[in-house]
Amino acid sequence: MHIIQVALPIPKRQLFDYLCQSADLMPGCRVWVGFGPRKLVGIVLGYTDHSEHFDKLKSVSEIIDTTPVLDSSLLSICGWLAKYYHHPIGEVLHTALPVALRKGESDQPKPIDYIQLVDKNSADTLTALGRAKKQIELYGMLSEGPISLSAIRQHFSDAVINALQNKGLAEKCSKEPQFLPVKWPTQAIFDKPKANVEQALAISTITGKLDQYGCYLLDGVTGSGKTEVYLQSIEEVLIQKKQILILVPEIGLTPQTVTRFEQRFGLEVGILHSNLTDNERLMVWQKCRRGELAMVIGTRSAIFTPMKSPGMIIVDEEHDASYKQQDGLRYHARDLAVVRAKELNIPLVLGSATPCLETLNNAISLKYHHLSLSQRAGAATMAKQNVLDITNQPLQSGLAQGMIKRIEQHLKAGSQVMLFVNRRGYAPALLCHYCGHIEQCQRCDKPYTVHKSLNKMQCHHCGGARPIPNQCKVCGHQEMVTQGVGTEQLEATLNERFPQYSTIRIDSDSVRGKSKLHTVLEEINQCKHQLLIGTQILSKGHHFPHVTLVVILDADGALFSADYRAPEHLAQLITQLSGRAGRAEKQGEMWLQSHQPGHPLLQDLIHNGYGHFARYALLERKQAQLPPYLFHALFRAEATRAQDAFDFLSEVASLVRHSQLKIIGPIPAIMEKRQGRFRMQLLMQCFNRTLLNQIIAQHIQTIENMPLARKARWSLDVDPQDFM
Repeated sequence: MHIIQVALPIPKRQLFDYLCQSADLMPGCRVWVGFGPRKLVGIVLGYTDHSEHFDKLKSVSEIIDTTPVLDSSLLSICGWLAKYYHHPIGEVLHTALPVALRKGESDQPKPIDYIQLVDKNSADTLTALGRAKKQIELYGMLSEGPISLSAIRQHFSDAVINALQNKGLAEKCSKEPQFLPVKWPTQAIFDKPKANVEQALAISTITGKLDQYGCYLLDGVTGSGKTEVYLQSIEEVLIQKKQILILVPEIGLTPQTVTRFEQRFGLEVGILHSNLTDNERLMVWQKCRRGELAMVIGTRSAIFTPMKSPGMIIVDEEHDASYKQQDGLRYHARDLAVVRAKELNIPLVLGSATPCLETLNNAISLKYHHLSLSQRAGAATMAKQNVLDITNQPLQSGLAQGMIKRIEQHLKAGSQVMLFVNRRGYAPALLCHYCGHIEQCQRCDKPYTVHKSLNKMQCHHCGGARPIPNQCKVCGHQEMVTQGVGTEQLEATLNERFPQYSTIRIDSDSVRGKSKLHTVLEEINQCKHQLLIGTQILSKGHHFPHVTLVVILDADGALFSADYRAPEHLAQLITQLSGRAGRAEKQGEMWLQSHQPGHPLLQDLIHNGYGHFARYALLERKQAQLPPYLFHALFRAEATRAQDAFDFLSEVASLVRHSQLKIIGPIPAIMEKRQGRFRMQLLMQCFNRTLLNQIIAQHIQTIENMPLARKARWSLDVDPQDFM
């Protein structure tokens, strides 16, 4: 019997020894093992000659893999993640695996479910379908041959699919997957768009050193053709028969990106995001590992996708906050992409119109290659940016009268108008007009958001909901009024004001479902809707060629936020939203309504652009001794009693004290109470990243074993992105 060391998906910072008859298990293979009363999937990391508990060792229950599911490169990356983010190695390794493999399922391909037509004569078919438009549409697609169930679900609900089956018109069948070799291009594509001077320079710089690591910041204004730079750079990688991994921040960006890449190269593109089933994600993982996919496009977790012949990694909209995981293993996919590209010795391209200050600082200090695209591609010109002073102006659902007239002018010209308000629901608060009482969530001490169409109030922090009351529970009066503006209220107002135009609302309430957002975006580009109302979903890199006016209703709150990153995020949001206008031949304009029109941030951004703002913000950060000029680690703790969280963090603070370490706290989080628990924070600051990590590593085991640690739920966030 041999002793193997196994990593288990539990919050323990150690490996576990088990007995195994096989001496051939390689690091990265999975095994079933007993752990107390449970059976867990463990990952083998090696063998050892002795164990302190040899007499008590259990034997491996079952060997799942004979070849590793995690190659040496991914094992190395996971080791770095566990060390840098101070996270248990077992949980890190399981994070890197598809969900199906975490459950112990085979890493071999599974049969794929298809829907196919049952032979029927046309008269029976027409009678059975009646006037069901969706069923008729699906029947027409299936008449050309069987289609995979996952592909159908991208466009049709299960109700439509089941209806065809119940009527005996279609049936489900399973087929073994066919893995076909990639038809790699052998020469450049001739009918591609001609790159302008800046694009050509960026492409030649990236493709000039494809055989080695290099990080390239593609800093291009919105609409400058960053995707075209990606495409022409990828072309050179494909000619070398190497694979490309592309990260995008949101699921909504995936379909349009995939379509463009498939049309350009005529190759299958793998998709990875949270809306896929476990089997669908596993299929892409398998095909990419076998080298049977040339390109994979996915959201944050796609960074763990294995590649047989890696050639390039691209991180689009690299500034986006969604690349940071906010629970469990709190990794940043952009930073991990840098480490992985260096490990694989391949180029990495970070693209953004509004690069985050950390990335920009790395480019300025020559750690990254800085590539600029300062002009919009083709005939498009930059949108004109304006600030509207709404002080002492009458507002209708947050809109000034002059802005309503401006909207009308653009609508009459046949253009689309986009309105941004970062509040879903009807209104962010409900109060009594008589006594001023505000309806609050008792678990979070925050006002309920009013959702009038659903006749309910909901807390957007814990999800708690209740019906809208008819009277005040404090004074009994029935004069309940809403305060503030949400997307639902703005939609109702514009429907009433412009009934002849179609209005569409795009927020997390209205675009739920696998293909809803994709369908809505297609309808927008087909000009089926003229007024587009939405939250930050609208700012995520979408291409709307018919939008000529963007209106930002109110962004003043970020000007006075307690979070030092708020001005950066606001500047990125304004710039990204402005970039949605005037992306074709028509001139675009952006209007920002504000009660603080003279604020230095707004004036600098409007008149000098994001690049100037970012460099000035970096100077402020340096003088204030904030990232990227020093490094943060944040201990968070929450408990039903605020004192328990405070006492735990106080003990942590006394333990980690160091002459080169500045400690702030314990202090309440910006949102002090959430889901009935009080939340405290302890911030560690240090000018030396290595020293900060060494101090944490030295004490993390002791912190875990503190008696007070059992009274509070705590976590450690290295390089935190928010302090909520």
